[in-house]
Amino acid sequence: MEHNSYLIKAMDAYPYDLEEAVEALGYALSCDPNNGMALCLMGRVYLEVYQDYGQAINYFEKALEDNVKMHPVYGYYSLALLCAEKLDKAETFLDFALTVKGADKGLLLMRKAMVEETRQDFKKARKMIKKARLETYNDGFMSVLEDFEARIEKKIKLTQPKQKKKKKKNT
Repeated sequence: MEHNSYLIKAMDAYPYDLEEAVEALGYALSCDPNNGMALCLMGRVYLEVYQDYGQAINYFEKALEDNVKMHPVYGYYSLALLCAEKLDKAETFLDFALTVKGADKGLLLMRKAMVEETRQDFKKARKMIKKARLETYNDGFMSVLEDFEARIEKKIKLTQPKQKKKKKKNT
């Protein structure tokens, strides 16, 4: 159980003391290379710090192999897939993740909206955001979704053809 103390140290240190977090994760994974939580946190380091999306995806997939119902991985894994522009894989994964009881449906629907935004299908993105708002149970995340929806609305306006102004006739 020593690897659990290393995992706790890593979780406590991340993201404020990156050196300590990565060192503790290394120890935790050397004791138990299939520790899903340690794999997830290492995936986050590669996603959020190093921006090495391929490595992040590998760590998240290993964590899910350990336990496919590890809900904390879902949001990070789908974000890594988005960043790596693996949209079809992200969409397939999100469709699966939305069927898992206990998963954060609001976050997962927001990720689906991000897939649609990336594809520039802003109307579908707006629909997903509305679904996400219905599955959101805290005000902070609701604000995030409202900001996201406002951004989508701006993009919709940018993509609409401009209407010519009619000249008034003097009579």
